[in-house]
Amino acid sequence: MTDAGMRPGQSPTEGTVPSRLAATADRHGDRPAYSDRTADGWRTLTWGQVRERALETAAGFAALGLEAGDVVALMMSNRSEHVLADLGAVHAGGVPTTVYATLAPDQVAFVAGDCAARFAVLEGRDQLDRWLPALERLPALRKVVVLDEAACPDGERFLTWAALTALGRERLAADAAGTAARAAAVKPGDTATLLYTSGTTGDPKGVRITHSMVLHEAALLEGASVLPEHNVGISYLPFAHIADRVLSYYLPVTRAAHIHFCPDPAQLTTVLREVRPHGFFGVPRVWEKIMAGIQAVLAAEPDEAKKAAVQGALEAGRAYVAGQEYGGALSPEAAAAFERADAAVLTPMRALLGLDRVVQASSAAAPLPEDVARFFAGLGLKIFDAYGMTETTGAITANLDDAFKLGTVGRAFPGVDLALAEDGEILVRGATCTPGYLNRPQATAELIDEDGWVHTGDVGVLDEDGFLRVVDRKKEIIITAGGENIAPSLVENHLKEHPLIGQALAYGDRRPYVVALITLDGEVAPVWAAAHGVDTTDLAALAEHPAVLEEVGAAVRDANRRLARVQQVKRWRLLPAEWTAESEELTPTLKLRRRVVHAKYTDAIEGLYRG
Repeated sequence: MTDAGMRPGQSPTEGTVPSRLAATADRHGDRPAYSDRTADGWRTLTWGQVRERALETAAGFAALGLEAGDVVALMMSNRSEHVLADLGAVHAGGVPTTVYATLAPDQVAFVAGDCAARFAVLEGRDQLDRWLPALERLPALRKVVVLDEAACPDGERFLTWAALTALGRERLAADAAGTAARAAAVKPGDTATLLYTSGTTGDPKGVRITHSMVLHEAALLEGASVLPEHNVGISYLPFAHIADRVLSYYLPVTRAAHIHFCPDPAQLTTVLREVRPHGFFGVPRVWEKIMAGIQAVLAAEPDEAKKAAVQGALEAGRAYVAGQEYGGALSPEAAAAFERADAAVLTPMRALLGLDRVVQASSAAAPLPEDVARFFAGLGLKIFDAYGMTETTGAITANLDDAFKLGTVGRAFPGVDLALAEDGEILVRGATCTPGYLNRPQATAELIDEDGWVHTGDVGVLDEDGFLRVVDRKKEIIITAGGENIAPSLVENHLKEHPLIGQALAYGDRRPYVVALITLDGEVAPVWAAAHGVDTTDLAALAEHPAVLEEVGAAVRDANRRLARVQQVKRWRLLPAEWTAESEELTPTLKLRRRVVHAKYTDAIEGLYRG
């Protein structure tokens, strides 16, 4: 596959983000780059326009006094201005950092203070409400740029996005050479972005990611890609998360892809059907929710003949994908059965979801439960799980179209060293690994040993073919009072197989047995209730309804049947509300914040051990 954004003779890992964007704009300036959804359709920027506006934004930052190395903090939804602000900062020699939009004012103050942010670009009122209480604690912050003109406060410290870009156009017209010189001065070893960890184990840490790391990661993904040239994609995960930053920003700049923004994840299903992307990335919880929705619809189908036809098609899909797994063999009969099922049932089902053009589906951030992967295999979708972290610029292992095993996170990319420590911790070494954390020499020393190995904090197992399975976070392994080691995610994933269950937390460290806190899926539960004659859609009421409690109890018993005795959930409690990033039980990428759940629900957990 060719690299659309490279000049002839250029290595795929050479250069910087500005130089790669310049090459893409030169070769594919008229191709669509980024589209924002509007009331009557989509508003699209071409790659030529993206570079032009990036230079204007860079000139605007320079006019405001940005100096090389200054940090620009961004808090915006997924939209073209987010990318343009980031590119503008980079082209001016600055360091952009996207701040999770769910952070409270104290957390904003910590992150912005830790990196000594000189500028901030915010979307509107919600973001201002998170930053204004922190401003007095941020003396280094010189200017706050606000996209929403109506929300922009008065005062010398504030200006609108329109004012910034107007200032940039004026500066660029007067001194285009100066702006170009700033972009040309950026070096491969300079920091392309500073991304803060989600803080599941303490205060967030700023991970330094260089231009060289970014382009190496893009080259690894390009080598693994089966996407068509200039593929169409959707951006809906936070740009503070390495996955969407790579897939919707750095990789598109490299290959001149066309990205559509979905700023509200609640609208994802609608946008999927409109855009019909060639590739789709979802963290496990996204795939789980799509699966739960399909299962709820199928369960409510009154036509038994139609239901049986769908189940038969799903079986054909699972057999088709299983036959292609590494070490397997796809029989002509299985291939023919899938072809018939795909034409009659599966393609229309994927079309209803907006996934009918997907040739590359992927997942990361946490291991994708195998039952979820097998479910989508039934639809004819191979979800290729990958493994990586912010500190490795994203994926360093992946399942590939010609070498995959569902239930694993694949094999290491070429040029990536992967090893397991004596205790099973996954160790990584390679060109995409960070040089360290900002202002955290001790944490950096704990992350990277003297031989250059990054200690991921995850426990894994390598099989005889080199495929990696991630067991759990090293610090989250439960050690029971009897000395048994239990991976909580294994228990939780079995529980979440039932579509009614949205989230689950297994607990049992230094305790005699495992207990669980469980929440309902807010979208599936009302549908299930209606189908089973329950006359309420309120989650709190459903959490106390006998029919719901009986069904969740059955789900727990089913999970226990597939777990070893020491792993089984002895007691559980169904909670009255969902866990979300806003209520802080989940990270912005929908992973459990175990410490938060433990602290908020101490009484509930203790009650499960009191009898």
